[in-house]
Amino acid sequence: MEVSEVLKVISEKNIRWIDLQFVDLPGRLQHITVSAREVDEEKFKRGFGKLDGSSIKGFKGIEESDLVLVPIPETFAIIPWSNPKAPTARFIVKVYDTYGKGRFVRDPRYIAERAHEYALDHGYIAYFGPEVEFFIFDKVEVDVTSPQYKQSYRIYSREAPWCNESPCIRFKEGYYPVPPMDKLWLIRQEIAEILEDYFGFTVEAHHHEVATAGQGEIDFKFDNAVKTADNVVTFKYVLRNIAAKYGMVATFMPKPLYGDNGNGMHTHVNLYDKVRGENLFYDPNDEYAELSQLGRYFVGGLLEHAKALAAIVAPTVNSYKRLVPGYEAPVYIVWSRANRSACVRVPVYHRNDRRKRVEFRPPDPSCNPYLAFAAILAAGLDGVKKKIDPGDPVDENVYTMPAEKRRALGIEQLPGSLIEAIYELESDNEFLKPVFPRELLETYIELKKDEWRHVNMYTSPIEIYLYLDV
Repeated sequence: MEVSEVLKVISEKNIRWIDLQFVDLPGRLQHITVSAREVDEEKFKRGFGKLDGSSIKGFKGIEESDLVLVPIPETFAIIPWSNPKAPTARFIVKVYDTYGKGRFVRDPRYIAERAHEYALDHGYIAYFGPEVEFFIFDKVEVDVTSPQYKQSYRIYSREAPWCNESPCIRFKEGYYPVPPMDKLWLIRQEIAEILEDYFGFTVEAHHHEVATAGQGEIDFKFDNAVKTADNVVTFKYVLRNIAAKYGMVATFMPKPLYGDNGNGMHTHVNLYDKVRGENLFYDPNDEYAELSQLGRYFVGGLLEHAKALAAIVAPTVNSYKRLVPGYEAPVYIVWSRANRSACVRVPVYHRNDRRKRVEFRPPDPSCNPYLAFAAILAAGLDGVKKKIDPGDPVDENVYTMPAEKRRALGIEQLPGSLIEAIYELESDNEFLKPVFPRELLETYIELKKDEWRHVNMYTSPIEIYLYLDV
């Protein structure tokens, strides 16, 4: 949408307020609401001088804190749950430094833009299709106010077996049940319709996921790294607000439930020739998976840098409670076709599939999607550039494979904790340098080290249970 079109809609729809939205370095959505009277053509060039960067995690120090927010016209959308008599519209914004110094290098969206341009410079357009999983709980109670005395949480769900409502969804039996077992079908449907009708999504499907207690997934059409990251941010924003409308709580936490599947964000990616528009991952002559040699090199890059990537695509302490063997968690650094125990999977639903892609399975939706997609693309292109061979595919269930056989095959695992992943990123980040500015990467690493230290200081109830008598 052009600036003139946006201004026309603001006038015709009597938009009163404009929400300017961006994410901080860890990936949480932030916003400021300004009067629609303040929006004119000049603001789309010069932006709004409205941001104290020292108050945004990972942005700036107090001594140099001013930043500028520039609306992106194509992200314009009217917020359907705002006051119909005085509607609010939103823009995702680009963050700029002051005094004409250009883009702010710690703006996560800028990193996705750099990755997109880096691929274009090499003749490629990269497309991303994430499968974003989530839970919608009825209520969550948390108490950590006096951690020396007690810590607790309670999760309430109308679907869960512990809430004594019938019918319930038993553990690991939540995949594709129909209503009345699937008690959140109509809420997911409403979310999907709002995404399409107000935010420009093309929703392909929605369904209940494997876990009990309201786990779901809504799949939307792929796009380039920047647009898809915008869509993930928007998706999370819409889902949380519609859940709140029903007095419920939506979460993208990787592992909120013990003993059941967690939330992943399996990410499909492929490369197209930017001139000819051909899918460069598709090779009908490849008998194994119709995957081209270039596609194999891309897989090689993902596997080569999988341990370092973990710090960006699985970036919380809780992420590593999901990344354990079993529960469909992709902890083994191998590739395969159709094998969900592999870190990289090549879907093979149909022959002659000209949309051939690879699925990188470690990401979870706690990540910053701008950074995650940029890092995945940088790793894959490093594989293409260096012609990294991914090795032989592994077509058996790696979870049940004897440890001796895994060792014989040289199968490695992803890091077992956030701090291990951060150490891997510190030792393996050369592949990110064409896309990630050094100061952003250093700031990100320090934020994640602080997060790990903070969470690791707390004693959990299971530790008291296991070790009180040692």
